Amino acid sequence: MIIGVPSEVKDDEYRVALTPAGARELTGAGHEVLIEAGAGAGSSIRDDDFAATGATIVGTAVDVWSTADLVLKVKEPVKSEYPLLGLRTGQVLFTYLHLAASRPCTDALLAAGNTAIAYETVRLPDNSLPLLTPMSEVAGRMAPLMGAHHLMRSGGGRGTLVCGVPGVAAANVIVLGAGVSGMAAATVAVGMLANVHIFDKNLERLRQVDHHFRGEVETVASSVHAIEEACISADIVIGAVLVFGAKAPKLVSDDLVSRMRPGSVLVDISVDQGGCFEGTHPTTHSDPVFEHKGCIFYCVANMPGAVPETSTHALVNATLPYTMAIARKGWRDAVREDRALAEGVNVVEGALTCGPVGDAHDLPVVELGAVL
Repeated sequence: MIIGVPSEVKDDEYRVALTPAGARELTGAGHEVLIEAGAGAGSSIRDDDFAATGATIVGTAVDVWSTADLVLKVKEPVKSEYPLLGLRTGQVLFTYLHLAASRPCTDALLAAGNTAIAYETVRLPDNSLPLLTPMSEVAGRMAPLMGAHHLMRSGGGRGTLVCGVPGVAAANVIVLGAGVSGMAAATVAVGMLANVHIFDKNLERLRQVDHHFRGEVETVASSVHAIEEACISADIVIGAVLVFGAKAPKLVSDDLVSRMRPGSVLVDISVDQGGCFEGTHPTTHSDPVFEHKGCIFYCVANMPGAVPETSTHALVNATLPYTMAIARKGWRDAVREDRALAEGVNVVEGALTCGPVGDAHDLPVVELGAVL
C-alpha cells in the first residue's frame, strides 16, 4: 500500500502524523511511504530522518493526495484542503475529524466519495478511546498551565498566583469532567497547589477520583446548580467534557460567566467538539484568548500542537498499530476484524456512517455493515 503524509496546514499546527520509527515499520513491511517535504519540521523531524527509513520525500501536498492509498493526518482537513480530498478514488483518510462540530468538513468528505476514519471515535469494548487518549492527556496537562498564565495580570487575567503564598489563598480551579483530560488537568492543578474541584455525573467515577487523589481534590456530583455555585467563586474553569462522537454539552452559560469574578479564566479543552461554554469559539496559539463577559476565554482548538515534539510521538505510538492493520489488510478487512476500528469509520464512499454526526447535522446515516 502507498501511505502518504502531508504537512499540516491548520493554523499553528506543528504535529505530523508519522514519525521515522513509524515510517520504518511501514517500509519494513513492504509498504511505500510518501512524506511531503518539511512535514516533520514543526516536530523537530528532518526530511533526512524520514528518508533514512526508506520513505520518499515528495514536493507538494498534491503529490501525496493524488498518489496515496492511505493518507495519514493529525487534524481534520481545512477549507484549503477540500479540493484535495477527491483526487484519488478509493482513498482512505485516517485522522482526527470531529465532524459533529463541522458541517463544512462533513459535506466535503461526503462529496469526495472516499473513506474517512476518525481517530477520536475508535472505541474499545470498555468504552475507552485509545487514539484520543494521548492527546487528551497532553491537552489536560496543558490546561492548568495555560489557565495559570492567563490568570496573571500580564496574561490578561485578574492577577492571581495560582498556588498562592503563605497567608493568601491559592486559586480555585474547577474541572468539568473526570475523563482522561479532566484527570490530567486535575493532576497538574493539584501539583500547582491550587484548590481543585472536579465535577462528573458518574458517581462511581467520582469515587475512583477521590481514591486516586486521596482527598487532595474535592469531587462534586455535576448539576446545573452545583456548577453555578462553583463557577461564581472560581479563578480557573476547565471544560473537559466529551460525549462520544457528538457535540459537547453547553455547561457554562454566558449569564453564568457574567456573574463570575472579572478576570477569571475559562479553558475549553472541548472546543474541538464545539466547546462546553456558551461563549466558546475556536482560537489559535498565535491568538489564544479573548475577553467575554469580563472573563478570559482560552479556546485553542489544537492545544497539543503547541508541544509537537511530545504530542507527535505520543500520537503515533497509539495510531501505528491501526495504521499497520489498515495497510496490511485493507480498510474493509481491518474493520471487519476489529470492532474498535470499525467505530472509527465516519464516512464511506459518500455515505455517513457515524450516528452522532448525523444527529448533529440532521443527515441520514447508513449502517456500516450495509456499505461493507
